[in-house]
Amino acid sequence: MSKMRFFALQELANRQPLEVSTPSNKLSDYYGSHVFDSKKMQEYLPKEAYKAVTDAIEKGTPISREMADLIANGMKSWAKSLNVTHYTHWFQPLTDGTAEKHDGFIEFGEDAEIIERFSGKLLVQQEPDASSFPNGGIRNTFEARGYTAWDVSSPAFVVDTTLCIPTIFISYTGEALDYKTPLLKALAAVDKAATEVCQLFDKNVTRVYTNLGWEQEYFLVDLALYNARPDLCLTGRTLMGHSSAKDQQLEDHYFGSIPPRVTAFMKELEIECHKLGIPVKTRHNEVAPNQFELAPIFENANLANDHNQLVMDLMKRIARKHKFAVLFHEKPYSGVNGSGKHNNWSLCTDTGVNLFAPGKNPKGNMLFLTFLVNVLMMVYKNQDLLRASIVSAGNSHRLGANEAPPAILSIFLGKQLSSILDEIARQISDSKMTSEEKTTLKLGIGRIPEILLDTTDRNRTSPFAFTGNRFEFRAAGSSANCAAAMIAINAAMANQLNEFKVSIDKLMEEGVGKDEAIFRILKETIIASEPIRFEGDGYSEQWRKEAARRGLTNICHVPEALMHYMDDQSCSVLIGERIFNETELACRLEVELEKYTMKVQIESRVLGDLAINHIVPTAVIYQNRLLENLRGLRETFSPEEYEELSADRKELVREISKRVTAIKTQVRDMTEARKVANHMENHKDKAFAYEKNVSPYLESIRDHIDHLEMEIDDEIWPLPKYRELLFTK
Repeated sequence: MSKMRFFALQELANRQPLEVSTPSNKLSDYYGSHVFDSKKMQEYLPKEAYKAVTDAIEKGTPISREMADLIANGMKSWAKSLNVTHYTHWFQPLTDGTAEKHDGFIEFGEDAEIIERFSGKLLVQQEPDASSFPNGGIRNTFEARGYTAWDVSSPAFVVDTTLCIPTIFISYTGEALDYKTPLLKALAAVDKAATEVCQLFDKNVTRVYTNLGWEQEYFLVDLALYNARPDLCLTGRTLMGHSSAKDQQLEDHYFGSIPPRVTAFMKELEIECHKLGIPVKTRHNEVAPNQFELAPIFENANLANDHNQLVMDLMKRIARKHKFAVLFHEKPYSGVNGSGKHNNWSLCTDTGVNLFAPGKNPKGNMLFLTFLVNVLMMVYKNQDLLRASIVSAGNSHRLGANEAPPAILSIFLGKQLSSILDEIARQISDSKMTSEEKTTLKLGIGRIPEILLDTTDRNRTSPFAFTGNRFEFRAAGSSANCAAAMIAINAAMANQLNEFKVSIDKLMEEGVGKDEAIFRILKETIIASEPIRFEGDGYSEQWRKEAARRGLTNICHVPEALMHYMDDQSCSVLIGERIFNETELACRLEVELEKYTMKVQIESRVLGDLAINHIVPTAVIYQNRLLENLRGLRETFSPEEYEELSADRKELVREISKRVTAIKTQVRDMTEARKVANHMENHKDKAFAYEKNVSPYLESIRDHIDHLEMEIDDEIWPLPKYRELLFTK
């Protein structure tokens, strides 16, 4: 056994769960203690400053510089009570994480004495370097200025000794360079569009809020084993590794008892989350060994997204304290379940109505059906945009395999709810409805609450499933920023609702009554969106054929899927609803293509290094042992006995030689393919070249290495194996 692997396993044997103590036995004593929430603002701000904040959140009223100074001073006073020494604008650039630059509360006073100060100017806006983050060519190195601006709707919080202020991030010329800016625009767009549709039913509705409940799946691996696997450290996934004889086939890990070390990690994570006002509620073992899930109570989508990004950062830091590394890659291990981040999405009015839940009367159910049917049409028309929002180098390994939905977008409603829609489509005639038809329709609508209560199931193979009072977008990857999917969904929903409202208004202008106009457009929409509804097994070959017959797309290659950001339909949504301008959208596509290219490039270089510098030398060492053994056999036995006894070893030497030669040849060819791709200046061409000419070598080289793992003496194999990575707690 290699020294690195030996010491990793030896260190692992001495692990013990850390003791974790709660600040109080009563959760409410410390929940939100590190958040500058409404309660803290009322305590630390003058009344006029507190009103300025609430007006900004609820009405979008600008905050004056005078009020900003008062807010900043109160925020600093609160932060100092938690021994804070620094502040930062916390933002979400187009990377796989968040960004922050810490500044101290230190300035020179009038007489050059040192004082602690935090002004409204520093609270509201700062200028980080915009050229050093992914920007799709919007900013050059010599044009570095960018701005972060305070997002007043997301409360400031304290981590360690730093006051973190959630912000947007834009370029000097105003283009968005982050996830939050377009998310806020998409949420505003769906608010406006949904409110106008709601007012067809209830004039009291003045706002529609988007709620998000994320479910974060992740793997834990012992830190010593993680450090002994360069591929895990550098790419987040194992680029080689033969499957363990036992993995998840017995299904004994799912919802099983949580190991003590993991429980200690989860306990500390939950305490820190609760201090930060993150309402994490559910924890459990997932299907694959050493795979787990964390889920919170639903929140406003913007805040929920901030919380998810914060949780991912907390998990990484707390995991290290417990001698774990947390893996967010969508497919860190071949052959077992990958990790997703299910986005549970719903729309709710300021009057307290969940628009994806049945009402208490036929009118309420018509409102529910109106939004349900528009979701069907939204997904049907924007399937390529939704797919583009969740594809990545990591997620491409997960989609369509082991508990992940396929790349084909479809919606599961449940058979009985689908039957109700079919019945409505049949009943509503193109001409004016009879009283009997209206009565039959209302009776059918009245049955909806009972149907959803008793028979609505969950289809785990559906990418976009209705689960009773929300839609669950299951295709998003575990490492993704929720905002990417939420931008696409909410912008597309706003676009669809606007078109629906225009159609209703047109019929009403022609003299058609409001109810009948709604019925007519609903029928048209139900019929038109029927191809997106599917109740069966999304994994089956029959569904792939049926989906193709229905005209649904099935795009499995990342660069090809990403290019659909520039489709006419996608542009009509993202540009038409003013989420992006043309420059921002083009640059966003370039960032995603470049991100894909760089990830495959890194994986290629890491695999090449491991193959040539770790695996091939180990194979040669073992091959030399076999050759030495063959020489001993030849010297010991007669020629006839030697031929009989040495046949298996000769075959193994031959097998190792062939695989070593194949590995060296393919690593060389992969390197050359990478060099050719690297000379391409166009990001699209480079991404397609990496997908077509470089990526296939990763699986081919891996196959040879995985066979060698089963042929070479375990004592000298250099890297921790799957059985060690997956079954050590």
